[in-house]
Amino acid sequence: MAKTIAEQASDLRMATFRLARRLRAERAENELSDGQLSVLFGLRAAGTHTLGELAERERVSAPSMNRTVNCLEESGYLTRVPDATDKRKANIQLTDAGVAIVKATVTKRDAWLHHQLRALDPADRETLAKAADLMRRLATQ
Repeated sequence: MAKTIAEQASDLRMATFRLARRLRAERAENELSDGQLSVLFGLRAAGTHTLGELAERERVSAPSMNRTVNCLEESGYLTRVPDATDKRKANIQLTDAGVAIVKATVTKRDAWLHHQLRALDPADRETLAKAADLMRRLATQ
């Protein structure tokens, strides 16, 4: 008997979460939390942000984001640069070390996924390539 759309949705959600969790485990620096890595990846993708913008982007409170930024700053992964027009604001940007940790984590995750894909037969890899396209489209709707 064919699964209902609700059952298919549940299966897709669970498979997506499991794969995402497994990929998150592949990181260049094990001392960083998922939240800290998310901030670094966000800054790499979207560029400099204020503390408030980062908090909004990550859907956390400003005090929580301040603690995260302080920790990442102490570790040398990002820096606060005074805003040129509003001295009360600081713009948060990645340092070279922050860029390097993001790149190294992406490389490690891609390598793990590459290894896993090589173990599949070509038809399954083609199915996953099509699924990736569909998932990308779902995510942008």
